[in-house]
Amino acid sequence: MYHPRAIFTKEEGGLNAEYEHLTTKVAVINVAVERQICVKGPEAEAFVNMVITRNARLIKPQTCKYVIMCNEKGGIINDPVLLRLSENEFWFSLADSDAGFYLEGVNAMGKYDCSIEEIDVAPLSLAGPFAMATMCKLIGEKEAQEMSYFGLTEATINGCEVVVTRTGFSSEANFEIYLRDAHRDAELLYGAVMEAGSEFGIREICIPHHSRIEGGMLSWGQDIDNEVNPFECGLDWQVNTKKKEYIGRDALLKIKKEGATHKLVGLRMGGKPIDWYPSDFYHVHDGKELVGYVTSAWFSPSQNTNIALAMLPMDLTMEGTELQVALPDIYASVVGEVDVAEVCAVPFKKIDSEEGRTGMSKTGVK
Repeated sequence: MYHPRAIFTKEEGGLNAEYEHLTTKVAVINVAVERQICVKGPEAEAFVNMVITRNARLIKPQTCKYVIMCNEKGGIINDPVLLRLSENEFWFSLADSDAGFYLEGVNAMGKYDCSIEEIDVAPLSLAGPFAMATMCKLIGEKEAQEMSYFGLTEATINGCEVVVTRTGFSSEANFEIYLRDAHRDAELLYGAVMEAGSEFGIREICIPHHSRIEGGMLSWGQDIDNEVNPFECGLDWQVNTKKKEYIGRDALLKIKKEGATHKLVGLRMGGKPIDWYPSDFYHVHDGKELVGYVTSAWFSPSQNTNIALAMLPMDLTMEGTELQVALPDIYASVVGEVDVAEVCAVPFKKIDSEEGRTGMSKTGVK
């Protein structure tokens, strides 16, 4: 699904100005690429439990969790936020992909008594220091302030029925508003959100990849995909070894026993400030040969340096390991030469999270 890569014009400062706005005011972000796949019916929980690696039975109604779905080889098919609206209704808020077809395929023979369909629900995100103040005006102070991280509440905004969660895709304070009957009520909700945030300088920005990299948030299709397993990207805490049955279980237990050969790590890098999306993977060298690749990279204002996520062999993933990265000519310190890089901890900055971590965890603590 198409979505904007930049909204502020070059004259306004472009993506650097968007980052400043996100970290100092309040931003509204179009995250409609997070399509909602509804699983509903008497056996919805059993179905969900089969396709995610965590225990769906432990997810209480009116809450949500970050989850992963793996294929039979242990590769990550998607890493959605899973909303549990009620005992028998779940929404998979997918990272941008067609994983909804996968869910339909799993139940194509009707093994589970549940329906699976993409519903007319579109989310938008509120993020930044004044996200809470804006949300208080939209749904009430008590409801907004008492919402826990990965909490969920249903509300009405300007006559529109919505589901609000304490989730998001940046290092800053985040909420997401899921609009029911989105094709009918999109303008009503958008107008109400912009009005509520007007006193805080609200503006729309694109999905803030510079901020999500700082927070160690993974982008499916860029940092992870169906060829990357949870043990390679800090998501081993998602793998439930006690569940009797779920797709990918045997492969994941084997990988856990044998150990991963590669790992996604953080890098601090030299070079000129990276201010646009990588069009390809940047190669990582150890001084002798090509050893890995950068999946995501950006200049971090909070760190005052280029930062990246990179896939490397396990023996090169210790913090402080010195490497070299081949950046495009536009970003290289010297055209035709590699720039220095150093393996570092992720996340790169303190994030707005109850547990102080996001999807990618350095410690792997559940």
